[in-house]
Amino acid sequence: MTAVRMTQGLMVSSTLRNLQMGLSKYADLQEQLSTGKRVIRASDSPTDATASMRTRVSIADSEHFVRNAQNGLGWLTTADTALSSMGDSLRRARELGIQGANGASSSTASREALATEVDQIRAELISQANTTYLGRPIFGGTTAGSVAFDATTGAYVGDTGSVQRTIGKDVKVRVDVAGTSVVGPNGASMFDDLAALSTALRSGDQTGISSALDSLANRQTAVINAQTTVGSTYNRVDNAVQTGQDSLVALRTSLSEVEDADLPQTIVDLQMQQVAYQSALSATSKVMQQSLIDFLR
Repeated sequence: MTAVRMTQGLMVSSTLRNLQMGLSKYADLQEQLSTGKRVIRASDSPTDATASMRTRVSIADSEHFVRNAQNGLGWLTTADTALSSMGDSLRRARELGIQGANGASSSTASREALATEVDQIRAELISQANTTYLGRPIFGGTTAGSVAFDATTGAYVGDTGSVQRTIGKDVKVRVDVAGTSVVGPNGASMFDDLAALSTALRSGDQTGISSALDSLANRQTAVINAQTTVGSTYNRVDNAVQTGQDSLVALRTSLSEVEDADLPQTIVDLQMQQVAYQSALSATSKVMQQSLIDFLR
């Protein structure tokens, strides 16, 4: 068996290589301590780096869904408030119509007062139907305009598109309200019904008043139905927000487990590596100081 002879050059080279490895390990631990991360680059741990990238993609997706859902809640909250106000206005308009139908206001002046208030309610309802969220009319579909209904005539000027938000993977919900489904079509809308009621009240036309009241009752039902739909959609979207936020907590915890350094353990490792490196330096200095006379003794 042939013995391997360790020359001075090989010994120095090996010693320096080990010293460099110790210094590199010490630097890595310092970087982990300063950043708080165990996986800083893919070369630190290819498996963990891959898991980290996948988790970050999932986090980005969840954050996107949560933002969409929160935006949707804004639309739905605004719609619910507008519909509630519209319901109150319609209720008051019918109360005025019923007064006129019961003959409680038989004089011309009293009928004019009822009609004037109905006109005011009509204008108020048009304003409520033009409620916007972030500058977009909530009853106007996807129109690029700032209103859903003409401020004077009450005619619908929006479109038939719908505003949707993606709140989960392949999950979309509508967050606006179709204006004509609540107000009715042009020529037979609640604004037209209110105009007819106002005219009938001024003239004392009982048949006209009764017909307008029936039409307004249908519009009240439409408002209630729309508000019910908005409420159920709100609950669904709100649940999506809660689910998404819970998912983000779990994902971020998972990411932390993969990437983050155990700081107490890292401090201990750093101290141990510092001691080992200092010992290696001391040993290296002794090896480098050996002279030819030392080897000849």
